[in-house]
Amino acid sequence: MNPILQEKLLSYKKRNLSLSDIEGMLGNTTKTYAAFADQVLEMESLGYLEMVKSKGRNHHTPSLAYQYKINKGKLNKEYHQELQRYRLKLHDGINLDAYFNLDRTTWKHDLPYLEKIHQYIVKNGFPLEDAAAPERSFELVRDEKWIVEQKGSEILNRIGLWEQFRILPVSDPLMFAINPLMIHQQTQLHLIVENKTTYQGLLPVIMKTDFSTLIYGSGNKIVKSIENFTSQYPIEANHIFYYFGDLDQSGITIWNSLNKRQTAIPAYPFYHACLSKPRAYGKTNQRPNEAALNEFLTFFNEEQQIQINELLSKGAYYPQEVLKTKELQHIWEDAEWTR
Repeated sequence: MNPILQEKLLSYKKRNLSLSDIEGMLGNTTKTYAAFADQVLEMESLGYLEMVKSKGRNHHTPSLAYQYKINKGKLNKEYHQELQRYRLKLHDGINLDAYFNLDRTTWKHDLPYLEKIHQYIVKNGFPLEDAAAPERSFELVRDEKWIVEQKGSEILNRIGLWEQFRILPVSDPLMFAINPLMIHQQTQLHLIVENKTTYQGLLPVIMKTDFSTLIYGSGNKIVKSIENFTSQYPIEANHIFYYFGDLDQSGITIWNSLNKRQTAIPAYPFYHACLSKPRAYGKTNQRPNEAALNEFLTFFNEEQQIQINELLSKGAYYPQEVLKTKELQHIWEDAEWTR
């Protein structure tokens, strides 16, 4: 049975197909009518192709139907039986359930990697220490780019083993400016801002503040790039982080995700200033995160909590840009920051 033809029949969008359609699927693999007919008749005898009786058969020898109906039920049955066989062959930790709802092409693509993962587990067990994605990738399939660049992470998640392989994601470098006047302090303050405009507006006055760094969060990227802080800023001190982002559902969610990785205090003086400005409207498609909002609100007084809840419930928000450059700078320089 031709596996290429079998896969193409499974992925074929229409229910019926002609001989020319089948010929196109086989390409140059059959050079004579007899060889072509043998493959079609084999699929017919197995019940994968069923003759459309109203269209009749040709008069060649051997004779083929002019049109066939694809029996995907039988085709999938064999595929599912193959998955069951591999369930017994591969390590118990490799979960194949997802493949029963995926096409055979995905299975065939993933199988060589699953076999290498199986061999790794049998030989080494699951790792006891964390490793960077390229290192773990090379250990598993002898290709350091597989996890990050070749969808290896999708396969590991598909089979339920991402957590067990203790993979450290490769994050973008952390982008920040340093205040050389403050890097020797025992307690050091660091301000993370979500947007580039705010970062550029604050940068000129960094040396007039009590902060050691100004960090550009770049939206969601900060959630991973903050992991690089210690290696990029290897200074022993009591580090305190503040965060200022858009006062909307997305900005609060970014703060909450960051705060789970690295404790970051909402930069209250900036948010307090935002709440006195005219509201903006238009971000009605953002998904609310009730847990994130509740945690965020604990840093504000009762009146401000009501104000923020009302703001978000009406689809309003405050972008960081609501504070002009000079106002941003004055707040950063003059506000009392808790040490």
